[in-house]
Amino acid sequence: MKRHPLLILFIVFVVISFLVVGIAVIFFLSNVSATFNREPVVVVKIEGPIFESLEIMKELQELTENQHVKAVVLRLDSPGGAVSASQEIYEEVLKLKEHVKVVASMGTVAASGAYYIASAADKIVANSGTVTGSIGVIMESFGLQALIKKIEVEPRIIKSGQFKDVGTPFREMTEGDRVYLQQLIDDMYEQFLDAVSKGRKIPIEKIRTLAEGRVYTGLQAKKEGLVDVLGNIYTAIDLARTEAGLPKGAKVRWPSEPGPFEKFMGSDPSGSLAQTMFHKLLNARVPLWYLSVDDLPKYQLQ
Repeated sequence: MKRHPLLILFIVFVVISFLVVGIAVIFFLSNVSATFNREPVVVVKIEGPIFESLEIMKELQELTENQHVKAVVLRLDSPGGAVSASQEIYEEVLKLKEHVKVVASMGTVAASGAYYIASAADKIVANSGTVTGSIGVIMESFGLQALIKKIEVEPRIIKSGQFKDVGTPFREMTEGDRVYLQQLIDDMYEQFLDAVSKGRKIPIEKIRTLAEGRVYTGLQAKKEGLVDVLGNIYTAIDLARTEAGLPKGAKVRWPSEPGPFEKFMGSDPSGSLAQTMFHKLLNARVPLWYLSVDDLPKYQLQ
């Protein structure tokens, strides 16, 4: 059957039109936030264990570049997490603070790495029952030596240096291992103390006495100077407005809540639940029931 030239041209025209419209839509969506996000106060959520910092850092960087934003409220509800991720967010909060006022609002818990981040804010608001503090670093390990003896398994380790297998559960921890790991933990701990001391403008000697990994209620933390004001998220927003010299009714941009479909598919397909499961199935080639979560980093702020 002979194809009509006009039909082919029509199909080509339709395809090109769809491409042009698609590019226009993508361009519009990429700029829509900059066009309409004009609220002077923005609430940023930091929730759950902190092991990944990229998305929060990108959001804070965008707020730094948005001239309409005058105050940011960090809504913290996290038990902490990895050292480096908390440090990266801490540094971005310090940069953001050079342009706008930043107030940290603590929810149920804002401890360890979450307090690390909060200490960079201009002011910290906590509920009287908030669990906070826990300024310290911990590394956890375990040994399988007794089990290995029972099942008569001989572990064989080939390594390039004395400490390459430090922390392995297949052999006893030596005194040299313990000293080496303690030095790592102590260095991270001193970095934590120094950051909190600078952020809160409290002498490091006092911070050291308040640290030791202990937790505080919001009420206790306020008495010790770790928190500025007792109150909820609205208290923090009002304080942010005042700090930025904004009127009481200044508009607030709240974090958008994804729906069930968005939670499954994800706004970023590479990081969605569906994509993660598919990736694991393709690469692991194991039964679905065998899939497990990724291993957590060894070093955690706690």
